[in-house]
Amino acid sequence: MKTVICPGSFDPVTQGHMDIIRRSAALFDRVIVVVMTNYHKKNSYAFSAEERVHFLERCTASIPNVEVDAYDGLLAEYARQKGAVAVVKGLRAVSDFEYEFQQALTNQKLNQGLETVFVTATAENMFLSSSVVKQVCELGGDIGNFVPEEIRDDIIQRIKRGGQS
Repeated sequence: MKTVICPGSFDPVTQGHMDIIRRSAALFDRVIVVVMTNYHKKNSYAFSAEERVHFLERCTASIPNVEVDAYDGLLAEYARQKGAVAVVKGLRAVSDFEYEFQQALTNQKLNQGLETVFVTATAENMFLSSSVVKQVCELGGDIGNFVPEEIRDDIIQRIKRGGQS
């Protein structure tokens, strides 16, 4: 059984994230979507790690080979603990690749059996990020096409209230 990890901060989960998760689930036996802490964003999350896990659980409930977790440590170590053969990362643009390539090499150095698989965003999701969702929502725009329906109202309620959990 091939297990892969789909890591991210998912603050909040977007349709772009869900596309990468669904496509990963079609390719691999077991997909662990893990909410990680991005230390560059640590003090700016709109949703707690627990809320993000709950959102992902609701959004992936119909995908039988996907499970959701949270981890606040090295991704390479988490992958080792879970027996994962690869990390799956979505790429939107060339600018994403430079950072993700550096991360892939670091993870491989820390966990020699760990590969990174890059999955390109679909054309309709190339522009989409959690930051875009939060900005559009904060300014009163419609985020209905940007996030899963299961969590849309939760996002709107939080972001319009001022952002922080």
